[in-house]
Amino acid sequence: MKANTAAPRGEKKALDDDVSATYDAFKEFEGRRYTGMRVGRGHKWNYDPGVWTEKKVTPDQWEIHYAVTKRRVGKAPEGSGVPVGTGYHWYILAHQNVTKLNANEYSTSMTGMKFKLAHRRADKGTWSASVQAQRRNLIKILRQVAEDLEAEAAVNTAKATRVKPTERQAEAKPAASRRGASGKRSHAA
Repeated sequence: MKANTAAPRGEKKALDDDVSATYDAFKEFEGRRYTGMRVGRGHKWNYDPGVWTEKKVTPDQWEIHYAVTKRRVGKAPEGSGVPVGTGYHWYILAHQNVTKLNANEYSTSMTGMKFKLAHRRADKGTWSASVQAQRRNLIKILRQVAEDLEAEAAVNTAKATRVKPTERQAEAKPAASRRGASGKRSHAA
């Protein structure tokens, strides 16, 4: 699952020397072409004090809204990244782990995934996908995540139910010592 650039060797060396060019160069991942940061690379951000609001809509469901400015740790290489004014629509699936510290404070951390549904180029006023197309893509993403979770659960269940032969022998009891539902000894083999 390694991303490969589509550039020829000589061009690849030149691209490696120019970070902004590598960002804009076409890359390939699992048969799909893309531009931007290579798969496997990452960013680190600091978030300014933000505002998180939430509203309880069922006993176990909340609507949330969070707004904040995020700032890159360090500086972006000159000429890299997208132009100012570019927008993104991400969908985030995350675990939020919270511990109450006192009457008014909680520690919180989030771990999860984010999926790009659409982008809007700085020089265009429209999104790369319609609202309907974004919804279809989100449904596809959620189905794939559900399938992945079910497959993972099946593997974990299979691992948990495997019993080693020596454990089976230790668990086996002679028929004469088994008790029936009445609590009396059963003599059936």
